[in-house]
Amino acid sequence: MLAVVGDLVEDIVVWPDGTLRSGTDNAAEIYKTRGGSAANVAAFAADRYPTRFIGCVGTDPTGDHLERLLQSEGVDVRLQRQGTTGTIVILIEPDGERTMLPNRGAATQLSQVPNAWLADVELLHIPAYSFDGAPIRQTVETMIKTVRRHGGAVSIDASSTQVLESFGVAMFLDYVEEIRPEFVIANDDEAHMLGFGRGRITKAILQQLPDTTFVLKAGAKPTRILRHGHEPLTIPVPPVELIRDSTGAGDAFAAGFLTSFLKTRNLEVAAAGGHACAAAVLASPGATASIPTIT
Repeated sequence: MLAVVGDLVEDIVVWPDGTLRSGTDNAAEIYKTRGGSAANVAAFAADRYPTRFIGCVGTDPTGDHLERLLQSEGVDVRLQRQGTTGTIVILIEPDGERTMLPNRGAATQLSQVPNAWLADVELLHIPAYSFDGAPIRQTVETMIKTVRRHGGAVSIDASSTQVLESFGVAMFLDYVEEIRPEFVIANDDEAHMLGFGRGRITKAILQQLPDTTFVLKAGAKPTRILRHGHEPLTIPVPPVELIRDSTGAGDAFAAGFLTSFLKTRNLEVAAAGGHACAAAVLASPGATASIPTIT
C-alpha cells in the first residue's frame, strides 16, 4: 500500500483569454476540480498501485463531494472531518504556468491518525505542505515514526518554493536529515533553492543523507537522480505536444515515479513512469487527465 498524507481541497482553475488586464473584466474559462497536492498524487497513483489517502476536510457538502470524487478514482480514502473544506484559486498563464491562491481550510487540522490506517503502508509520501501548519505537522511526524516501526519507507516532495521560504531552507534540510526519507522529490526551482547544482553544497547534502535518493525534475529538461556514492542518473523527458496547464504535473510525476519504483525497484524505470504520468495532465484543467474542448 502506498499512502499519501495531506491536502484534499477544491481547485478553482481560471484560464483567462489572453494576458490579464488590471482594473477591468477579463474573459475566462473557469473549472472546479478536485485538488490538493496529496490528493492529486493519490488519485494518479491509484490505478497503478494500491493507494490510500489520509487527510482532513470540512463538515460541508464540498468535503462530501471531494471524498466521493477521490473514491471514484480508486483511492482508499481515510478522512477526518471538521471546519470548512479548503479552496485554491489557480490562475493559468498563456504558457501554462500557474499562480495559486490557497486557503487550505480544514486540511491543516489533521490530528491523531489511528495506527490501523498505517499498518499496511509500504511507503508514506508527504508533500512538504503537510509540514506547514498545526496540528498536521505534529501528526505527520507521528505517522512517520509509526510507518518506520512497521518497516515502511518515506518520501518527501519539496512542493513549493514558498513552503521552503516559509520553513527556511537550512531548517528544512535539517528536518529532512532528521527524518532521513528514502526519497526527496523537487522541481528545478526548489532544487536550486535547496542548493543542488552548486558543487560542494550538493556533495555535502548527499553526504549528510547517504540513504536518501534525490529526484530532481526540470520540466522538459532531463530528470536527475542523485545518491551518495553513486554516479548521477540523467533521464531524458519525452517531448509533450500540448502544454496548456501545468497544475498537478509535479504531483502526477510523483505518483508515476513512486508506483513504478514500488513495482520494479528500478530508478530509471521509475523516472520514465513519472514522465509518462505527468504528460497526461498538461493539456487539461487542474490536476486532471481529462481534456476539455478549448475554444
